[in-house]
Amino acid sequence: MPGRIKILFFGDVIGRPGRSILRRYISVLRKKFLPDIIIANGENAAGGVGITEKIGTEILSYVDVLTSGNHIWDKKEGIEYIGKEPRVLRPANYPAVNPGKGSFVFESAAGNKIGILNLQGRVFMEAIDCPFRTADSLIESLKEITPVIIVDFHAEATSEKQALGWYLDGKVSAVIGTHTHIPTADERILPGGTAYITDAGMVGGLNSVIGIRRSQALQRFLTARPQRFEPSKEGVLLNAVYLEVDRENGQAISIQRENIIEENSGFSG
Repeated sequence: MPGRIKILFFGDVIGRPGRSILRRYISVLRKKFLPDIIIANGENAAGGVGITEKIGTEILSYVDVLTSGNHIWDKKEGIEYIGKEPRVLRPANYPAVNPGKGSFVFESAAGNKIGILNLQGRVFMEAIDCPFRTADSLIESLKEITPVIIVDFHAEATSEKQALGWYLDGKVSAVIGTHTHIPTADERILPGGTAYITDAGMVGGLNSVIGIRRSQALQRFLTARPQRFEPSKEGVLLNAVYLEVDRENGQAISIQRENIIEENSGFSG
């Protein structure tokens, strides 16, 4: 539709089950939404935590940009990769000495420019730089290139996510929460024209505890001991958010959730 930029955003992709369902449905969703850009959070794409160059390259063959969060550092071989692949973002409010960038401007096939900004919360998470002040400086730079700016806010506390949504209302096109892996039903357009949702959910194991095997999660809660976590393979689901944004002023026009569930995924274990 003339004047609109279409954006498809996938929640945290969890290991091989998440990559599999994303790969299977990406063509279907492209035909359904005709997006100008597809974004996915890839911080858990490699075995449930972190990313590698091989897996990042695979996902970027059918997704345009990967955002991330605190687990982006969990695979040693992935740290060098994010330093050389500009389409794989790490939260911008990590200290500048770290490899990688926290923002990127993508140009679609139609010539539309979309800014993507990745931030991480601090409540119940690492004590890194302030996401609010970091957003101020980077949004100013991105707006010199495009009015269309999508923010992935990777945070634990819903209060911090809502606070950033209100803080950036009217300054960006959308604030999309990630990290908790559970989709919220609070999608809306704020008064200033910013689309908001507390969490986009995940792409991964259905019968799981936030994407990991139930038995492992239960063992951790019952014993309080460290426990190795692996992606669940019992069914899969895909959570996404679809947005339409005004090309000229960057204000959101619509936001909706998209959910796909497969009870029998073809995996075992």
